[in-house]
Amino acid sequence: MTGAASDEDLLASYAAGDARAFGELYDRHERATYRFFRRQGANSAQADDLMQETWLAVVRNAANFEPRARFTTWLFTVARNKMIDQWRARDTALSLTSVSGGDEAANDSDEPMIDVPAGDADRPDHQAIARAEARAFVAAVEALPAAQREAFLLQAEGGLSLDEIAAATGAERETVKSRLRYAMNKLRAAMEAWQ
Repeated sequence: MTGAASDEDLLASYAAGDARAFGELYDRHERATYRFFRRQGANSAQADDLMQETWLAVVRNAANFEPRARFTTWLFTVARNKMIDQWRARDTALSLTSVSGGDEAANDSDEPMIDVPAGDADRPDHQAIARAEARAFVAAVEALPAAQREAFLLQAEGGLSLDEIAAATGAERETVKSRLRYAMNKLRAAMEAWQ
């Protein structure tokens, strides 16, 4: 299996018995799915559980996957559904904001919430500013209304298109487009101080 294989080809190879193909597929998308759960408000233990459930669903359904859409669309739809299932199981209101864990719960691991370019990595002042900017960005994402945050994360973490987000969430394409526009405007406004 080469690094140039598509996600869909890797999943088909795994379904045909190539365990290495699954490893490569997991390596490609593990961080993005984990960050998706964390940024939706899951603490690290919840994110780990959701990751396990999501990737087990991928394993169980690999042979049935029909590439009508990209693998990432399917993966993030499964991830979103696992999160919703967890909320329902806890008998809470079905909304993305219902699992907010506060600042400590939202960042209780060493896993960075966003990747920060190194730039002048040797300069402590630049490192401190980059960390503060990253924390401000994460806080701005967490402050978005639930539907806007979900659309933004599906696009930013999952790389999903407008149509794919609409399919994953059951919303109309224009609604998704509006949610993304509002989210981007709010994020830009929140980050103006860092420009």
